[in-house]
Amino acid sequence: MVVFAGVLLLVNAVYNVLVWPRFWTRVAKDPRARDEHGRPTRFLTVHAVLISVALLIGAVSAIAGVLLLARG
Repeated sequence: MVVFAGVLLLVNAVYNVLVWPRFWTRVAKDPRARDEHGRPTRFLTVHAVLISVALLIGAVSAIAGVLLLARG
């Protein structure tokens, strides 16, 4: 069961690293991301926070997965 949990955490980490940066490129290009003066809008700020948290969770998942696999 420990090996399964470790693999699952690593799969989660890989998913986060592959998906969220690509999503960021779409958000950054979206016309709602900047106002008429080129300043970031709440749309961009909220998505930046969400993506940052998702990548942080991915990093923690990777560390936990490696630790679990090293243990099990």
